[in-house]
Amino acid sequence: MAVGNLKRTHYCGDVSTKDIDREVVLFGWVQNWRDHGGVIFIDLKDREGIVQIVFDPSVDKEIHQMASKLRSQYCIGIKGTVRHRPEGTVNPNLKTGEVEVVAHTLKIFSECGNLPFPVEEYVNVNEEIRLKYRYLDLRKPHMQRNLIIRSKAAFAARKYLNEQGFIELETPVLTKSTPEGARDFLVPSRLSPGKFYALPQSPQLFKQLLMVSGFDKYYQITKCFRDEDLRADRQPEFTQIDLEMSFVEEDDVIEVTEGIIASVFKETIGIDVKPPFKRITYKEAMERFGSDKPDMRFELELKKLTDIVENTTFKVFKDVVDKGGIVYGLNARGCIDFSRKEIDDLTKLVAVYGAKGLAWIKVKANNELQSPIVKFFSQEEINAILERLDAKAGDLLFFMADTPKVVFDSLGALRLEIARKLNLINDDEFNFVWVVDFPLFEWNEDENRWEAMHHPFTSPKEEDLEFLETDPAKVRARAYDITLNGVEIGGGSIRIHRSDIQQRMFRALGISDEQAKIKFGFLIEALKYGAPPHGGLAIGFDRLVALILKEKSIREVIAFPKTQKGVCMLTDAPSEVDPKQLDELSIKLKKIKKG
Repeated sequence: MAVGNLKRTHYCGDVSTKDIDREVVLFGWVQNWRDHGGVIFIDLKDREGIVQIVFDPSVDKEIHQMASKLRSQYCIGIKGTVRHRPEGTVNPNLKTGEVEVVAHTLKIFSECGNLPFPVEEYVNVNEEIRLKYRYLDLRKPHMQRNLIIRSKAAFAARKYLNEQGFIELETPVLTKSTPEGARDFLVPSRLSPGKFYALPQSPQLFKQLLMVSGFDKYYQITKCFRDEDLRADRQPEFTQIDLEMSFVEEDDVIEVTEGIIASVFKETIGIDVKPPFKRITYKEAMERFGSDKPDMRFELELKKLTDIVENTTFKVFKDVVDKGGIVYGLNARGCIDFSRKEIDDLTKLVAVYGAKGLAWIKVKANNELQSPIVKFFSQEEINAILERLDAKAGDLLFFMADTPKVVFDSLGALRLEIARKLNLINDDEFNFVWVVDFPLFEWNEDENRWEAMHHPFTSPKEEDLEFLETDPAKVRARAYDITLNGVEIGGGSIRIHRSDIQQRMFRALGISDEQAKIKFGFLIEALKYGAPPHGGLAIGFDRLVALILKEKSIREVIAFPKTQKGVCMLTDAPSEVDPKQLDELSIKLKKIKKG
């Protein structure tokens, strides 16, 4: 890289003792400026790090005078000679801490105005301000490291997949709206007034069509779009590593996915993760951990108590069991000293998940129990509960009785909160778990109908096909999710490759043949022309990189993310558009009263 008569020889962070007495040319930004008795020192920074630059008037008075005008974040280029730092001034915390560069040429490319915040590593700045001036925020070393790691992760994934014979193919960004999951982002068509494209929630249908086309190993690192409420691990636009394979079973897709992840970890942070990863069925994950993305870095497992209390005189539990509900318990070991306020706070936590309360028992010495509910149980029931929960003196036992969804969601969240309180989670561990054998359907109580747990193109297990119309709750999916430290980072399935089964699936979901033809007719038609058995998976790339870097939000690994309200603070998008543009699109806006 060159500017005028200056051609960069090194990145700042790469200057070392190997370059002693060599002339170097460096470009970057002034991080710090110091005048020590007439000799000016600056820390010059670029994406690879910082090096100390010395402007000595005895070397060049004119350059020294120019350097006196430098301030934080001026963009400059220098030419100078590398030397050892004087004895006593070596900085062992800096990669370049043994050397400095004595400058004899200085070029100021641009000055920097008053900064909205200091561009330093550990200055706490409001996130909205950071996002508004993202180009400054991205100069921070940890943000540059994050995006460099992201780049390395993408390269590692591509390299592995290419070596495995996969072909990188692009699928359309303007496509047909098929709203079966989250809301679509719609794009009006000027050439077809009144009609709309949709931005893809995933390349699902197109990658299946590529399998019909004979491209038996496809992948792309692609943008996906979902118009849904945001949170720390969601963005309206996100990136996934998307892949599909023909003539495969579940194990084939899982093996490739583990290879991608192992390659990414090795190439980004030098850690060897060892496939094959653990596997657990959906049923076991829910019953033991209360979650289909279980964090298995610690124990604290749920225990079923329904059979023990089904005939109890405790009306709260008895009524639930009589209505087909379940009762589970969780042993918070050593938590007998939790105050009533702490227990009330945990009760409020589970209420978010629909729980009507949180029963508890404290186990004291000599099997003495403290709880408002103990009096309702027989001694036989108490003994069985204590044995099932492996209760010992000093333990605090929690109980939940409700529908399976409420019980598992509530106790799953409670389990995680107690683990945090007890510092049971090892943040340095990377714990991968496959969850398999999901139900094909889940019941939507609000709409009183079955929905696809993953998507309507997921294949049912062949042995469960007979229940597709008669008892959907019994049908298991050929689906698999991969989780890391309790976070889902990817999911996929073996797909339906027969048009007759695909139509049966649509009918089970309450989609009529006519509706299916309108929404998915091109897929149903394609499956009639020699479609191969196929399956695939998508890895949430933003989530994966965030977990590798131990970031709590995926916004920390995306160059220009949106806020939780879907707003780009930098460009002020979404924004109003010129009325002429709306006229061209045959769109008329209707004012909506707020509040």
